[in-house]
Amino acid sequence: MKDPARPGFSFQAGEKHSVATAAPSGLFARGIADDARRALAEDVGDGDLTAGLVPENRRASAAVIARERASISGRPWFDEVFHQLNHRVVIDWRVADGGIIGVDEVVCEVRGPARAVLTGERTALNFLQLLSAVATRTRAYTDAVAGTAVRILDTRKTIPGLRLAQKYAVTTGGAENHRIGLFDGILIKENHIAVAGGIKPAVEAAKAKGPGPLIEVEVEHLHQCEEALDAGPDRLLLDNFSVADLSAAVATRNVRAPKVHLEASGGVTLETVRDIAETGVEFISVGSLTKDIRAIDLSMRLNLR
Repeated sequence: MKDPARPGFSFQAGEKHSVATAAPSGLFARGIADDARRALAEDVGDGDLTAGLVPENRRASAAVIARERASISGRPWFDEVFHQLNHRVVIDWRVADGGIIGVDEVVCEVRGPARAVLTGERTALNFLQLLSAVATRTRAYTDAVAGTAVRILDTRKTIPGLRLAQKYAVTTGGAENHRIGLFDGILIKENHIAVAGGIKPAVEAAKAKGPGPLIEVEVEHLHQCEEALDAGPDRLLLDNFSVADLSAAVATRNVRAPKVHLEASGGVTLETVRDIAETGVEFISVGSLTKDIRAIDLSMRLNLR
């Protein structure tokens, strides 16, 4: 099986495997090797001076322990760090991405040349802690709306350079990705509308580009909904609407343009997301899935052999 993030490299998928582990396919896989390379470059530089004190033939094993309950995400990035340092490092995972791990449970075991294990520890954990934090928060939101038809979306509010990694983590937490960037979806906001001369001209210009990307219009007030619906976009983004106004917007849409989907956004919290979901909107986008997050507490216990 080919890993698109590692040209020419083959691996066998499975729970117990070397660091040549199965990686996300398609878009997400493209950045894994580059992410790991950049992270190692900023940490290791010209070489790990401290790990260099360890005899070259010394081997080590280590266990990654969860200090809190979490939804794990980031295995491919964790694995890639050690893969780039030394192919002889082997990782035995105890949980799949998206799986839940409890307090003091073992997430994975790492075995191999001690220098590589020591050098890669912090960088690999940084990826795993960050992406598990995203997945854990995402899982909380998807659990909060369980039983409704709504779909939770992320946003572009991501850490620079790690957008694809964070958006991957969102999917392992049970939510979906909004547009990846400015290149794969059209979101017409207030300033775009002003420059284009109104909602209708902006949507017409978007449609003139031909079929393809989603066309979405942001509205900030209930009275704008009819004009936006009449313009015929694929979706309306209802920004900072109250629950009552969201319900009213759904009622207007059902009569005026039933094929147009509605997305609620702005100030969404775990305390309010269920009420928002029950208004009948199809989507809820949540910026806090990927920003303002706290890394999951994981530690690596090392044994030298």
